[in-house]
Amino acid sequence: MELCGVGRPLVCLASQNASLVPHNAERHRREETRWFGFVATFISILVAAIIFAMNHQGGSGTTEGARFGVLIGIFLVCAFVLHNYVNLNVGLKLALMQAAAYFVQWTIIGIVIGLIYKPPAKP
Repeated sequence: MELCGVGRPLVCLASQNASLVPHNAERHRREETRWFGFVATFISILVAAIIFAMNHQGGSGTTEGARFGVLIGIFLVCAFVLHNYVNLNVGLKLALMQAAAYFVQWTIIGIVIGLIYKPPAKP
């Protein structure tokens, strides 16, 4: 705020003009890197499936998958959503919406992994 005082009109003007540029640049960047989000999500699901297979306890696929998905959902809400809420000044409404979406999404992914996974036959 003090930068826009009487002695610094150019800094004030530059900061106002700069605030217009990131919006368009940010939108363009998101369009160019959207594929990266899809690839990252696919990799995270693949890693989750590997972790599930390493820890499968032999119960029903749906139950094991739901348990796993709930644990991953809780982990992501605490490790990312709440962390972003505190450190990145994300609004409470957005943080709660992200928390609900991540939790439900990963619970469903866990169930699907549990339904697809077939443990190796024991000799």
